[in-house]
Amino acid sequence: MLRRREDGFHGLRSVMVPLELADTIHVEPAPEFAFFCDDAALAGEENLAVRAVRAIETASGARIAARIRLHKNVPSRAGLGGGSSDAAAVLRAAASGVLGALPSLDWLAIARALGSDVPFFLAETAALVEGTGGRVTALGAIPAWGTLVVKPPVDISTAEAYERLDRHERPIRRRADSPSLRCVEALQRADLAAVESLLTNDFHALALEEPAIALAHDALRAAGAAAPLLAGSGGALFALMPDAASRDAVTQRLQLPPGYTVFATAFAKSRIWQ
Repeated sequence: MLRRREDGFHGLRSVMVPLELADTIHVEPAPEFAFFCDDAALAGEENLAVRAVRAIETASGARIAARIRLHKNVPSRAGLGGGSSDAAAVLRAAASGVLGALPSLDWLAIARALGSDVPFFLAETAALVEGTGGRVTALGAIPAWGTLVVKPPVDISTAEAYERLDRHERPIRRRADSPSLRCVEALQRADLAAVESLLTNDFHALALEEPAIALAHDALRAAGAAAPLLAGSGGALFALMPDAASRDAVTQRLQLPPGYTVFATAFAKSRIWQ
């Protein structure tokens, strides 16, 4: 995380990796646009999937006639980019013709306008994400590592997380000294120990002031996770594992009170990066 910019946005320098943990979106032709979500709280016009449709309509001048059904698997307000990935999925569907005939559009510009995390999900692999999220450098094929995600029974507002962060002084790092760049190199070498040693998140220490998040962090460490870290602005935490067997062994040892959700997942396999 870099400093707050004069335009109010925050500069980013992050390594992001897609997970197999994902929402499911079904699209089918319909006389007019309709959107359904199995989480009623997310079924309105502010859902990023709906906003993506409206942005496509604005950019193209076309009317989208489709029925979209969203099944949520990724928890909200967890720092996992569930809503952003939904928006990107709608953009990819539109670009491939699933939402009907459309003129040539600047999909990246639409993604940037929808949110800082949306462009990343167009890369379909791990990426170095910089600027306000629009500068995405795809990292190619990635290791088949396991991932354990724990969502404590607490939600963190992204806006509130940034406000808390801005109250604290943070070191200024030159790009050449960035741990994110060293993490990119370690990830491409499939060097798990090096990646774990470089994991950092400016939101992490502040999030641990929340007892429920601190409890999850300590439980992951006690179960054998080497370097549990906050995901994004929180409040989920993740831990990397060399393979599914190691991940499942830590999962079995994990002891958490009721209300905590555990997701045993992995880095997503890419259709285009082998």
